[in-house]
Amino acid sequence: MSTLRVKMAVKYLVVGAGLFGSVAARQLAERGHSVLMVDRRGHLGGNCYSEKVQGIDVHRYGPHIFHTNNLRVWKFVNQFVEFNNYRHRGVVQSGDRLFSFPINLQTLHDLWGVRTPAEAQQKLAAQRVVCPDPQNLEEWALSQVGPELYETFIRGYTMKQWGRDPRELSAAVLRRIPIRLTWDDSYFDDTYQGIPVGGYTRMFENMLDHPRIELELGVDFLEHRQELESQAPRILYSGMIDQFFDFRFGALEYRSLRFETETLAGDYQGAAIVNSADAQVPYTRIVEHKHFARTKSDSTVITREYPLAYRPGGEAFYPISTERNEKLLERYKTLAAHQAPHVMFGGRLGAYRYFDMHQVIAQALSCVDRELGLTRRAA
Repeated sequence: MSTLRVKMAVKYLVVGAGLFGSVAARQLAERGHSVLMVDRRGHLGGNCYSEKVQGIDVHRYGPHIFHTNNLRVWKFVNQFVEFNNYRHRGVVQSGDRLFSFPINLQTLHDLWGVRTPAEAQQKLAAQRVVCPDPQNLEEWALSQVGPELYETFIRGYTMKQWGRDPRELSAAVLRRIPIRLTWDDSYFDDTYQGIPVGGYTRMFENMLDHPRIELELGVDFLEHRQELESQAPRILYSGMIDQFFDFRFGALEYRSLRFETETLAGDYQGAAIVNSADAQVPYTRIVEHKHFARTKSDSTVITREYPLAYRPGGEAFYPISTERNEKLLERYKTLAAHQAPHVMFGGRLGAYRYFDMHQVIAQALSCVDRELGLTRRAA
């Protein structure tokens, strides 16, 4: 791209056509502002992008299960697509056994033979390691479930996913996973859950279908920065915050992913996701996409997901929550406040936070509210 052909004068440049950018662009457009949106990929939707393979909606960058208790967020996404009633129930393979996950009474019954919440509580109390002030993921996990459950479900998976010893990671990484002493095997507790009917791409296409939004795909902001920044006085940025400032204080750390997808006959595993807790198994999970929509098909599409170290030029999927990275992030946030007050950073990479989808949407809605001087009651 040598010259950007902008069809209209714009006030806002939105960098990234994922959730943060798309939600913010739609909100700004509905309030009368013209928006130029760019994304270096050749498709919209960011990591939520989905495409049809033999009639099956395939989540190209890993599974995305929508869940929220935020009514405003739920109403917002339902403007653009209908959601099915998918409720995720996890399965974990540890050794040669399959367990229900997150940890619930079924899991503990299969592992220890307990039958009631009282028996489970008694067994867990005997297993827990006393740690009044857990300082990391391992200490927190041991204080909650003890060494056997930690080794069976958490340690190996965590080391693969994050490429770090759990003692180096914040406990916040794990606290998002519930532990139940009932037979409830639902992965999420949220009131509103589901998968978009027809796939996530349809939701983004409808969201960005607005006369005040101009979308340019295959355009790398960093390669055409001067030209793009001249197009609008205000920027919403969902890329890596450290890269925006040319890594002035050093690079934040991220994890990346590699996907192996294949089409097979029949039904491969009978579940949308089966996680692998064993450290020696190189992938963290196998996704069988047709189960998200209960698609009737003689074929199936599966994806094995392999975590790997982020390399410059690759895809950054997850910020890594360590003490070093949190301190570095604070320096970049201070720099942003002083040298880039016209830029609003958001999304997982812009905020350097391990957000779920509903959290990114809520962040984008609040960002636009603040930008436009709007006030709202809590949803």
